[in-house]
Amino acid sequence: MNKVIFITAPEVFRDEEYYKPKKVLEDAGIEVTTASVKIGELTGRFGFKTISTLLIQDINPDDFDAIAYIGGGGSKVFFDNPSALKLANDFFKLGKPTASICIACVILANAGILKGKKATVFIDGKEELIKGGAIYTGNDMETDGNIITANGPDIAQDFGKAILKALKQKLIH
Repeated sequence: MNKVIFITAPEVFRDEEYYKPKKVLEDAGIEVTTASVKIGELTGRFGFKTISTLLIQDINPDDFDAIAYIGGGGSKVFFDNPSALKLANDFFKLGKPTASICIACVILANAGILKGKKATVFIDGKEELIKGGAIYTGNDMETDGNIITANGPDIAQDFGKAILKALKQKLIH
C-alpha cells in the first residue's frame, strides 16, 4: 500500500485543501498520515478538525511514497522551519512526489527545489516563488517532474488526483 504524509499546520490550515485530497487518496487505497509541529488535534480555518500523529522532525522519508504540504494561513509556520524544508529536499531528491497547495508552495520555494521548475501558488506567494527561482505560471495547478503545486482550495480535489496519478506513474517505472 502506498503511504502519503500530509504536512498540516496546527491551526488555520485550509480545511478543503486537507480533506478533499485526503479523500481522493484514501478512496484509492492510499494511507494518509498527518504530521505537524505538534501531536494531537489540529483545527482548520473553518473549524474542520483532524489529528496529527507525527511530528515533522520525526518523519523518515523512507516510510512514505509522497509528501503534501497543506495550505492556508497557518502553513506559514513551515516557511522557515528547518525540518519542513529538509523534508521537501529529501522527498524531491528521492524522486518521490513532492506536492504543495495554496500558500504552502512557498515552502518548496524556500527549500530551493523550485529553481527552474514550473510552479504556481496562491497569488500572495507569487514573489516568494519567483525569488526561489520558480517559473511562476499563475495556472491552477502545475506538475513539473516530481513536483506538484496548486494555487488554492478550488483545485483541492484535482490536487489529490494529481498526487494519485504521480504515485501510479511511480509504480509503473
